[in-house]
Amino acid sequence: MRPPPWQPPVTLSPAEATIVRRVRRAKLFVFLREQRHLLFDAAFQEELATMYADVAKGQPPVSPALLALASVLQAYMGVSDDEAVEAYVMDRRWQLVLDCLDCTDAPFSKGTLVAFRERLIAADLDRRLIERTVEIAARTKGFGHQQLRLALDSSPLWGAGRVEDTLNLLGHALRKAVGVIARHQGRGVAAVAREAGASVLGAPSLKGALDADWDDPAALPWALGVVLDALEDVEQYLAQQPTGPVQQAAQAAVAVATAVVSQDVERDPAGRPQVRRAVARDRRISVEDGEMRHGRKTASQLIDGFKRHVGRDLDSRLVRAVGLTGANAPEASVTPAIAADLATQPAVLAELHIDRAYLASHLVRERPATLTIYCKAWPVRNGDSFAKTAFTLDWDHGVLTCPAGTTVPFTAGATVQFPAATCAACPLRAQCTRSASGRSVHIHPDEALLAELRQRQQTPAGRAALRERVQVEHALARIGQWQGDRARYRGLRKNLFDLRRTAVVSNLHDLMRLPDVPRAA
Repeated sequence: MRPPPWQPPVTLSPAEATIVRRVRRAKLFVFLREQRHLLFDAAFQEELATMYADVAKGQPPVSPALLALASVLQAYMGVSDDEAVEAYVMDRRWQLVLDCLDCTDAPFSKGTLVAFRERLIAADLDRRLIERTVEIAARTKGFGHQQLRLALDSSPLWGAGRVEDTLNLLGHALRKAVGVIARHQGRGVAAVAREAGASVLGAPSLKGALDADWDDPAALPWALGVVLDALEDVEQYLAQQPTGPVQQAAQAAVAVATAVVSQDVERDPAGRPQVRRAVARDRRISVEDGEMRHGRKTASQLIDGFKRHVGRDLDSRLVRAVGLTGANAPEASVTPAIAADLATQPAVLAELHIDRAYLASHLVRERPATLTIYCKAWPVRNGDSFAKTAFTLDWDHGVLTCPAGTTVPFTAGATVQFPAATCAACPLRAQCTRSASGRSVHIHPDEALLAELRQRQQTPAGRAALRERVQVEHALARIGQWQGDRARYRGLRKNLFDLRRTAVVSNLHDLMRLPDVPRAA
């Protein structure tokens, strides 16, 4: 059944006005009470209603606008689904926003919130929550939305799943498979593990059950062999179980163990198993969250989980788009998702302020002539010899001129080699190259952009423009304050939902500072 529209009053009641006067710090409650009818207008509520089937039977669902607003408050206060239901009846600030002053029973349960979140994600309507804040801002005098100046940056988000080494990954996955059968049969895990011939999986601690001297170099290969034998025993045991959902769930857990073997285990020349020395690409690090990855934010900062990416409008200071990637993914890989979100908004990307990690993105490499890139260029050094910047690039004629005046043709993305004889006789040779084959200069595929960036850095105005990107770092810090540094959910998509609703909280705070935003009387 399609949900009925939510039509809360616009004008404050005397009781609501009293609560508004008493709110001192959490002013977003007051602002949401004033803006809820604009944020969730009739058109947007109709969009949200499309998530529900239009059938005649059944109870009418809770208004999705009400549930979406409750989800935003969850992000603002950092509370769980259970705590959100409790706050509905215990916190008058929540009641002020959700139009239920002095209610004794919440109109939704934890299950209702979970089901709504799943529907919102499936329909990709959580993206629309950010767009609604942008649409409201576009109605004010403090917002110019035609030419977008976007700053893009990322920060770490540690995963919610447990990170384990190879042995524990295998043991965890296999115990999970055995546990599925044990719960279905109403038996203990240890009993089922013994029946499967893999008693080592029945202990609370795998390494405790193995009881090896881990300082002995032979201990790890031996233990790995024991666990691999247990994997074979569990596979054979599951093959004897009745076909059905229980067996499929157990086999899914075994499939995780098999994937860990393929990425982490190799055989020595004698055929004995050992942990692979090289790290497999896209290596799985958690049983419960298969999308978490090892990665780096910097050379010294390791991440086990994800990277969150935020694109902030430098003029309005609103977050216009966000993205989430595995921690091992290059920053540039997020830009197709960022561009897709921006494409639904009425703006033309005129400036892109980024750090060097995004220079390889499609937004840069496939940029139109109207898009200006602001970024610090890679430093060019060549010891005590002439750097690349000492050479002159003539893009009109496709030639490169060295400091001594020798000119040779060049191609973007290729290496230019000056004639060995010319370099040998050059009076500037000692300052340029020691190579017997002559000086070579590599031309980057986007060398024209790098030259433009280096030239801009030489002027005070150019350096001032580069400093504008600090705004997105502030936005990331604020979002991190609300979302935290550890993921609330498991998996990329659910955590993208959490990032999007947290971006909405950030935008609402910025909307409070824009002029001409209507207020409730």
